[in-house]
Amino acid sequence: MRGVEWLAAAAVDPRSCAWQWDHGEGIALLEAGRFWDVLSVPDRLGLLTLDLLWRPGAPVPGPTLVDTAAGRVGFFLPPDPSGGWAGSGLRYATKGAWVAVPPPYRPARFLEWLVPPDGTGALHSPGALEGALRQATGSLTVLAPLCGR
Repeated sequence: MRGVEWLAAAAVDPRSCAWQWDHGEGIALLEAGRFWDVLSVPDRLGLLTLDLLWRPGAPVPGPTLVDTAAGRVGFFLPPDPSGGWAGSGLRYATKGAWVAVPPPYRPARFLEWLVPPDGTGALHSPGALEGALRQATGSLTVLAPLCGR
């Protein structure tokens, strides 16, 4: 329940957001930039990055969303108005951008939480995420010729 309240707080109307999750299409559009930003990456890179973040002894990764229709993984980060994330295939949603999200307790159509928000406000650490992205990019670069891509 705390995850629902925390996520819905980003909506213009949190009650309407919760209603939409329960009675509508199950997806709400929430504005980035106030409580969190979202770094969206291609799914292969995102899944490998998330796997690298799940290290023994490390904190549980922050909220992470997969969009199977678009083939993308979104990492929820602290707001950064500078939007300092750049790279091939990276998309950064900050203030003024809207993100489609399902409720934390179930998938909706093509959107599903890989790591749902827990309600504490915990997000991905930008430094840890950047390091894991670099490592994953390196691994995929080495593997690409072997996989025929």
